[in-house]
Amino acid sequence: MNHVVVLSGGLSYEREVSLRSGRRVTEALRGAGVEVVPRDADAALLGLLAADPPDAVFPVLHGAAGEDGAIRDVLELMGIPYVGARPDACRAAWDKPTAKALVRAAGLNTPASVALPKEIFHDLGASVVLDLVLTKLGLPLFVKPSRGGSALGAAVVREARELSAAMVGCFAYGDTALIEQYVSGTEIAVSVVEVAGEGGVGPTALPAVEIVPEGGLYDYTARYDAGGTEFFTPARIPAAAAEAAAEAALTAHEALGLRHLSRTDLIVDGVGGVHFLEVNVAPGMTATSLLPLAVRSADLDLGLLCRDLLLRCFL
Repeated sequence: MNHVVVLSGGLSYEREVSLRSGRRVTEALRGAGVEVVPRDADAALLGLLAADPPDAVFPVLHGAAGEDGAIRDVLELMGIPYVGARPDACRAAWDKPTAKALVRAAGLNTPASVALPKEIFHDLGASVVLDLVLTKLGLPLFVKPSRGGSALGAAVVREARELSAAMVGCFAYGDTALIEQYVSGTEIAVSVVEVAGEGGVGPTALPAVEIVPEGGLYDYTARYDAGGTEFFTPARIPAAAAEAAAEAALTAHEALGLRHLSRTDLIVDGVGGVHFLEVNVAPGMTATSLLPLAVRSADLDLGLLCRDLLLRCFL
């Protein structure tokens, strides 16, 4: 690999986070001896790739286009190998209700939920629909866009009067809201990477990262402002729960047809039950991101891991 492109930026709400992830991956790969060129996902990208085709691309694009499979479709049209899930798998994981249905079919627990486009509230009457949601799902609830990341537009609803405002905030970031029963417990993330191990090359679950945000909600600020969240790796959960969480992340990775790397967000309830929340096909790589924390906890080197994932593109 004499010429690798790290692709970041783009025009999603998560552009700045993506750029930070891109810088981190670029530095890590250079430290591992890989020749890297960082590129933004802008109007000049395709011309640059066509003029000087890279050996492979490492996408660290967050949000739409980066995680919905579109950029990866374009890379496949150009015949350029890349790290991460293929387009169809990205689309399934990017749409949270679809991902929940697929992992539920694979045997995972996931909170009861309903996905409603904003047109439903306009056409049928917001107050009537919200009353039905409250009757069916109860309180508390968690509201978030059905597509998107970094907890943008997400909110916990503990009282009925808070639901309307939560829906308005959600629709600022997407046209469909996913409304879930809120599960109280320990919030963790389990990253999966496909690396060589004792049994050959295959998906491996890294140590779970426990997330303890200062304000109680792991929102955008808590995710990316240093000091806003406390992390524990490995997570402070019973051994049986840690094993179940690792198995859940591996199941989600395989059920959704992902490859190379992913990160699954889970809740461990008070009796050790594991609940699937969502999966990320382009995990953050910033200084406060969860996958690099798990990599360090597993005594792995981020640069060498990223290099190995690039090599997987050619298998």
